Amino acid sequence: MITVTKKDLINLGYGPSFSADIIRQAKNLMISRGHTYYQSKKLDRVPREAVEELLGITFKSEK
Repeated sequence: MITVTKKDLINLGYGPSFSADIIRQAKNLMISRGHTYYQSKKLDRVPREAVEELLGITFKSEK
């Protein structure tokens, strides 16, 4: 599973505050799907697919 962090989003051009909001929303999305692992306050990685779904974009493959 490929994950995304706040730092990755900042590197893509999103602001620090907006990046944190995206991570928070993605964590809430994963929790609503039954993945209670994402309830941890210290966890700062979320699946790339969750971020893509929230933003309506597709990240380029890193191959």
